[in-house]
Amino acid sequence: MKDLVFATNNQHKIQEVKLIIGKTFQIISLSDIGCTDEIIEDANTLEGNALIKSRFVFQKFGYNCFADDTGLEISALHGNPGVFSARYAGEPPDFEANIDKVLREMSDISDRNARFRTVISLILGEKEYFFEGFIKGNILNHRRGNNGFGYDSIFVPSGYNKTFAEMKNEEKASISHRYIALSELMKFLNSVDTSGII
Repeated sequence: MKDLVFATNNQHKIQEVKLIIGKTFQIISLSDIGCTDEIIEDANTLEGNALIKSRFVFQKFGYNCFADDTGLEISALHGNPGVFSARYAGEPPDFEANIDKVLREMSDISDRNARFRTVISLILGEKEYFFEGFIKGNILNHRRGNNGFGYDSIFVPSGYNKTFAEMKNEEKASISHRYIALSELMKFLNSVDTSGII
């Protein structure tokens, strides 16, 4: 099984990624390669933040790797929180506070349309690639469910009557924005010769 560094220490993300592509690649986290640096994500796009992380790992540690950045984009809030999703309510990152802020801002808004969007940056053999996935849905006016993380408890994907936080991990992993982006990544990895690279 080939090793592939995923530039994160977020255990929720690692678990989700292992469910999706862990049968083909051995997913290695930042802690697995001894990376304890705080990687500052200060770009103004999801693409920019994902690239910051993958470039940091490649340039400092020499590993081929991929990184992701995800945002919740709400139509009525002009695409916010978007790239600021993790720190929408300020520093330090606090998703309960972030959810409270979203619910407060949307308390009198009838348009609940939103989407989760994930962008993956892959560095493979010194070349850079991007992959994207998104899933549309609606924002509730209260939390539901105890699984997942981030904004999962207020997001119901289109075609479902459960929030991400009410789904089992396997169910969410099979339909999520991250799954779609990772599927595009896997299609690419399966289409190129990675021998000698990974």
